[in-house]
Amino acid sequence: MSSRPSGDPQRGEIWWVSFDPSTGQEIQKTRPAVVITAPGMGRHSLKIVVPLIGWKPSHTKTIWMLRLSPSPANGLTKESGADASQVKSVSTARFNEKIGEVTADELEDIVAAVALVIGYTP
Repeated sequence: MSSRPSGDPQRGEIWWVSFDPSTGQEIQKTRPAVVITAPGMGRHSLKIVVPLIGWKPSHTKTIWMLRLSPSPANGLTKESGADASQVKSVSTARFNEKIGEVTADELEDIVAAVALVIGYTP
């Protein structure tokens, strides 16, 4: 993996991100993730992401999982779930390739799910 992704990951984009090494029930392997870092926030070489996993019908019962259907804009090839319980800050060295982008509404829903996971209520 290169030390820098080919581009600068931006909020709302979906990238292939390498999550290994991991421990316990942390998200594993290289998988898609949505960048949720607000523009201008944090350290430039770190991005906050929400990993994507394969969608299962049981995910409809969890408030931290948001369904994303494949589209030309997002570049996904299968039904996926944004797992807000696995939100994390990762080095841009873990980013491999941009896949696509989520819609503004999807991004808003993902960020709202993260707020629920951390117990934030405005």
